[in-house]
Amino acid sequence: MNFLAHSYLTFTDEQIVGQFLEDFIRNKDRFSFPKKIGEGITLHREIDTFTDAHPEIHEAKKIFSPLVRLYSGAFVDVAFDYFLANSLPEKILKKHSENVYRVLRTHEHIFPENFKRMLDGMERDNWLYHYRDESGIGFSFRNVLNKAKYLDKNIGVFEVFLNNKPQLKIHFELFFPDLLAHAKKINAEFST
Repeated sequence: MNFLAHSYLTFTDEQIVGQFLEDFIRNKDRFSFPKKIGEGITLHREIDTFTDAHPEIHEAKKIFSPLVRLYSGAFVDVAFDYFLANSLPEKILKKHSENVYRVLRTHEHIFPENFKRMLDGMERDNWLYHYRDESGIGFSFRNVLNKAKYLDKNIGVFEVFLNNKPQLKIHFELFFPDLLAHAKKINAEFST
């Protein structure tokens, strides 16, 4: 899943920090953080593993894979943030986004420099909130394309998203409740 889903599937502020840290640290460093932040790192990994194995994700990837092949999962992740953002009341999404930025800024001192630079842009342009807009998702698709080593930067992946929104939404709606239940189960295991 992408940034919004990872931040939404948290149960404490420290888990938010761990969820974001996971993509920016080396595997061996994941045990060097406080327990509650470590739970967020673990939760991030559990979410990714569950997502990668889910049949609805496999079906959704088929929409993008003729164009982007192995990168199809990254584009499904971004597309699903659009549907998650639009499933939330606007005030809830706004409040959630503001809280995530506040929490990340409070813990900024433990993030690597590359994440701090990204956080500046993320907060300035309010990525989490603007996942609800097609323009925000288009921006995110361009970011994925810019990071992809083997893809043409002008490939029409956003058009594929627009042309397949109804089908992608069905996949999201069949998938996300399962993911939410899995995240809650993992979180409950932290307390035992």
